[in-house]
Amino acid sequence: MDNLIRTSQRLVKTVQMDTFRYLYNEVNWDDRLIMIKGARGVGKTTMLLQHISSAFGPIGKALYVSCDNLWFTDNRIIDLASYHYDHGGTHLYLDEIHRYTGNWQQELKNIYDSYPDYHVAFTGSSMIHLDSALADLSRRCLPYQLYGLSFREFLKFERIADIPSVNIKEILDSTHSKEWEIINLLPEKVLVLFRRYIGQGYYPFYSTGTKEEYYGRIERLLDTSINRDIPLVETVDYETLHKLRHLLYIMAKEVPFTLNVQSLSQKIQVSRNTIIKMFDLLDKGAITRNLYSGWRSPKSVAKPNKILFDNTDIMAALSSTNDTGTIRETFAASMLAPHYTIYEPPTGDFLVDEKYLFEVGGKNKTFRQIADLPDSFVVVDEEESCIGNRIPLWMLGFLY
Repeated sequence: MDNLIRTSQRLVKTVQMDTFRYLYNEVNWDDRLIMIKGARGVGKTTMLLQHISSAFGPIGKALYVSCDNLWFTDNRIIDLASYHYDHGGTHLYLDEIHRYTGNWQQELKNIYDSYPDYHVAFTGSSMIHLDSALADLSRRCLPYQLYGLSFREFLKFERIADIPSVNIKEILDSTHSKEWEIINLLPEKVLVLFRRYIGQGYYPFYSTGTKEEYYGRIERLLDTSINRDIPLVETVDYETLHKLRHLLYIMAKEVPFTLNVQSLSQKIQVSRNTIIKMFDLLDKGAITRNLYSGWRSPKSVAKPNKILFDNTDIMAALSSTNDTGTIRETFAASMLAPHYTIYEPPTGDFLVDEKYLFEVGGKNKTFRQIADLPDSFVVVDEEESCIGNRIPLWMLGFLY
C-alpha cells in the first residue's frame, strides 16, 4: 500500500500543469462516481493527475492508482477504498480500470453504496469494455468521453493561440463573424497552421519524437486495442485478431476505400456478418468510425453506409498515400463527433443532428449535389474564408 501512495505522490508532483484538455472544465469533479472513457493515448491519465494536483496537491486526501499495478494481484479495489477511507482519504482515482481482473463494476457499486461521502473517478481505454459495463452503473455513474486534440486545442498546445470553442450555429452563421474573429487572432495564416495539424496533431504526444516515431506509437496503440481490449469483451481467437489487422491494412491501402462487404468477406475469408461485426468492434474501439443512415436499429446488426478511420492521424500512420477527399471527410467527422450526431444521408456527405446537410470538398466544390435542399452547406478545404452557405473546413476544428 505504501508503494501505491508513494507512486501517486510522485506522479501528481511531476504532472505538467501548463495545458489542460477541453474536457477538464466540463467534468463535474464533485460527483461521487465518474467514468472517463476514451481511446488510448488521448490524455486521460494526465487529466486525472492534473485534477488531483490542482484540487488536493501531491500529499492530500486523494489517491491515484493504475489498475494494472501488481498490487491488485492479491488485492481488490474495494480493499483499497476501505483502507484509504479509514485513513482519511476522500477521493480515489482509478486509471485503466479495464486492466483490473476482478469484478470492478460490482466493487464500484459496493463502494458507492457503502461510503456515501467517498468519491471515485475511473478511466478506461477499452471503450468496448466500459460501454458494456455502463448499464450496470447507469444509476450511479456520470460518464464522459475524452477525444483527441481538436485543431483549436492543437493551437493552444503549440502556444500559438488560446481561442474559445464555437458551436455549430456560430459556424453556420451567414455573417461568418466567428470565422473572421479567429483569423484575426492568429499570428500566421490559418491554412498553414491547419496543414501542420492534419495528420500529426490529434494525439497529445504528437510533439514527442520524430514523425516516424509518432506514427509508430499510433500503430502500437492500435495493436494494443485489437490484441488486448477487444478480447476483454469478445471471445476471439488469434486468427480473428489477425484478420482484424488485415482489414485495417486493406482500408489503409485501398485509396479511396469503398465499403463492399461481399468483396471484403472474400479477401479476408470470413462471412458477411463477421465483416459487419468486425467493423462494429473497430468502431467501438475508436479505430474506425461507422456511419449509418440514422434509421436502422440496432446498428450492430446493420451494414454501415460508410466507414472512415477515427481520425486523420491513424490514416497517416497506416499509409503514406491517402485520398484527399477521405482525409477531409475523416477530419470533419472527428471534429463533429464529440458534440453532434452524424449520419450518412441519401445526398451529401454528412447529416448533422438530423438537420444540417454537409457536402465536403475542395475549393472548387459546388452545391450541385445538394442544390435546393434546406439547411445545406458546402464545407470547403483550401479556403481561408468563405461567404454564404460555404464553410471553411478548418472551422470545424474549433467545435471543441
